[in-house]
Amino acid sequence: MTTPDPAASEPDPAAPESSPAAPEPSPEAPEPSPAAPDRIYRSPAGIAAGVFLLILGGWLGADAIVLGEDRTPWIAIAALLCVIPLVIAFTLRPAVYANTERLRVRNPFRTIVLPWKAVAALRSGYSNEAVDADGKVFQLWALPVSLRGRKRAARAEARAMSRGEKTGHTATAREIRHPQGDVALGELRELAGDTDSPQKGLTEARWCWPVIAPAAAGALLLIVLLLV
Repeated sequence: MTTPDPAASEPDPAAPESSPAAPEPSPEAPEPSPAAPDRIYRSPAGIAAGVFLLILGGWLGADAIVLGEDRTPWIAIAALLCVIPLVIAFTLRPAVYANTERLRVRNPFRTIVLPWKAVAALRSGYSNEAVDADGKVFQLWALPVSLRGRKRAARAEARAMSRGEKTGHTATAREIRHPQGDVALGELRELAGDTDSPQKGLTEARWCWPVIAPAAAGALLLIVLLLV
């Protein structure tokens, strides 16, 4: 009869102990995709006119300040303080920024932010406008309307249709040159239809005090100088 070996029944202290299995990391929630970059719409003609008016006004104002007598330099300073912000507001400032989530309209004296879910319509008549769900109308100053360009495009479409009836060729949109404002409004309508933002949001409108305050101060100073 053999006796059990006590060394065999004892665990080997040098043997590595089995560790419990580490829990598998839980899959992380997918990060929300970043918003698409803004499309920027501005009026090249308005920018060119604004630059020209600023150069002309600066030249005339500097001449009056340097060579003027009596109250003429002060009147020139007040006029520049009133006119320069208005020129910037109506020529250089207007812009439209749009992406797949919202429409931001920068008008001369206000900045309006409209999520696409809050835009009820984009319409074009004598001006391009955005209408929100509450019926408020906001003009898109950066997208001017060209009635002459629309008539030209309509005549080109009529000629293309007449030519197509004879040759069987249908004119494409690229072959007919539409006004830039109408093209931009069509792109905005496509963005509104392709929006993937789940949030409805509210319309935000903010006054542009850096433009309003100096223009009002200059106008007040000019009135005082002319009346005194």
